[in-house]
Amino acid sequence: MFDIGVNLTSSQFDKDRADVVSRAQDAGVHGLLVTGTSVRESEQALACATEYKNCWATAGVHPHDASTWSETVAERIYRLTGQDKVVAVGECGLDFNRNFSSPLEQEQAFTAQLAIAAECELPVFLHCREAHDRFMALLKPWLNKLPAVVLHCFTGTREEAEICLAHGLYLGITGWVCDERRGLALRELLPVIPASQLLLETDAPYLLPRDLLPKPRSRRNEPCLLPHIFQQVARWRNEDQNELEAMTDNNVRRVFNIRF
Repeated sequence: MFDIGVNLTSSQFDKDRADVVSRAQDAGVHGLLVTGTSVRESEQALACATEYKNCWATAGVHPHDASTWSETVAERIYRLTGQDKVVAVGECGLDFNRNFSSPLEQEQAFTAQLAIAAECELPVFLHCREAHDRFMALLKPWLNKLPAVVLHCFTGTREEAEICLAHGLYLGITGWVCDERRGLALRELLPVIPASQLLLETDAPYLLPRDLLPKPRSRRNEPCLLPHIFQQVARWRNEDQNELEAMTDNNVRRVFNIRF
């Protein structure tokens, strides 16, 4: 199995990053995609992907940091996309929940990164929170120019899922689905997602699955917990876990053009 969303550059992993990767591999996680959310984090993500076996990276600017977008930032992201270990542009998109950057700044940075991905023929790794209509309006003109589109950490409605799927997007599902308070709606729509458009991720160190037994002492999520998410998603979709793993691994290879 492959974790398509790991914030391995987080300071929460500073003391034991190598051990985190090793624990994931020992748990049966055969690959990690390290998320870049700013120029600095993207460069660090590439460094992690270079240092650790079976790790790859994304390069992009998160909507929270969209106010930092500039020609210099664009040039540095563009240069990163030329590295073999960088397999997607992102995490980019829109987040109208917090608006740490203004909506206009987010839209400009999002569109610029879609253009970079299209020019470099790379998939995009996207974020959307409380911005679905505008997100899709900006994305649609680029769909036929991009090799693949991944909407990471999907937590939207059934209608939003159906619209995304109809436009060919892949949906990344996290341990949010294991949350009995907030994740029930997402759990109910799991069967709507075709296996051919499903990807799984931890978004570590965030979104620790709440249904782990026994409860871990730490609230820090790790990619070694991805098998638990696979098990639960397979159960709620009424699928065999091994078949689900094989299908999602094939999706990863197809979307990111990597071998593991």
